[in-house]
Amino acid sequence: MTGRERHRLSGVAQIFPGENRLSDESLNRFVTEKLADLEKRDLRRTLRATGRAHGASVRRGQHELVSFACNDYLNLSQHPEVIAASCAATRALGAGAGASRYVTGNHALYAPLEQSLASLKGTEDAIVFGSGYLANIGVIPALVGPQDLIVMDEHCHSCLFAGAKLAGSRIIEFAHNDAAAAEDLLARHRAQHRFSLVLTEGVFSMDGDRAPLAELLASARRHDAWLMSDDAHGLGVVGEGRGSGTVAGQPLDIPLQMGTLSKAVGTYGGYLCASRAVAELIRNRARSLIYTTGLPPGVIAAATKALEIIATDKALVARPLAAARHFAAIRGMPEPQSPIVPILLGTPTRALDASAALEERGFLVVAIRPPTVPEGTARLRCAFSSAHSQDDIEGLAGALSKVLASL
Repeated sequence: MTGRERHRLSGVAQIFPGENRLSDESLNRFVTEKLADLEKRDLRRTLRATGRAHGASVRRGQHELVSFACNDYLNLSQHPEVIAASCAATRALGAGAGASRYVTGNHALYAPLEQSLASLKGTEDAIVFGSGYLANIGVIPALVGPQDLIVMDEHCHSCLFAGAKLAGSRIIEFAHNDAAAAEDLLARHRAQHRFSLVLTEGVFSMDGDRAPLAELLASARRHDAWLMSDDAHGLGVVGEGRGSGTVAGQPLDIPLQMGTLSKAVGTYGGYLCASRAVAELIRNRARSLIYTTGLPPGVIAAATKALEIIATDKALVARPLAAARHFAAIRGMPEPQSPIVPILLGTPTRALDASAALEERGFLVVAIRPPTVPEGTARLRCAFSSAHSQDDIEGLAGALSKVLASL
């Protein structure tokens, strides 16, 4: 900044000192009222320092807890081979990418990772993003726009809704996992639009249930629509590790398979697996790819090693779902379709009280509240992993029974 610019800005502050104070006061008043409202409804969130130790253990303050809150379903973020791959890449190529992939950030480790993803998902190509959120807000607007129709499950993740809104398309929601409702919407509205996209999660992150992907795919094909599934919570833990797009050992030919590297893969990033032509268009049109710094070499190398383990260690990928089913059997619940088991409690207050009571008993199970889930469905979200022992699972089941009885 030049001396003249500094003088000009200083002069502005001197001319309008009262207006600056009024502006600050109105901002502070606005946020204070908003925070008070969240507090009153038990919806205010607080960041708590949490240190992951070994296996399923975490440390909060002075307490070591057994965590049933982490999405690292295969505990691969702690795997010695994954850590070693990350360290080696960091030493060789540095701690950061340095720029976007289109400048100097497209280091040589990207290509093997994208090849591994395409191979695991059975597609021609894959493209890696900085996160799953960035993938969804980049891919959807790159494929559809204001003249088009998006039909999506009402329980889709926030980032799918964000991507749909950025596209400017007409958005119609269908009842959760109701393939017949999706078919009806396509039959009634598809012909009025240029293109159509059907959006769903493969495994729903808060409910743990799986989408009827085969039925949705069939409907999409009948009406010349494109199915896009978000498999963030499916890769590595269902479909023999290949994700929710594999049903009864057979892959579904889903044209747009999105997911993340931050759950079962244990690292960070997002991806889209698709045809070579689609991937090439996304490389040219997705703003959240073009205008974002590339992922660090250590992250990419770790993800590649983790995918190698997922593709080859069938016993490992089977453990999280087996753990969830053991827990559900103890509690007399329906058999889970994924490692995610929700305990619905209704109000945010009940969910927070139950979470706090479990923490006192040595278990970390986070309360999930609106707007993450619909009003009236606040819950505990139990996430099971390969690191949980039988004693961990049975201990949680016993503690939960006592906590729920006391609410």
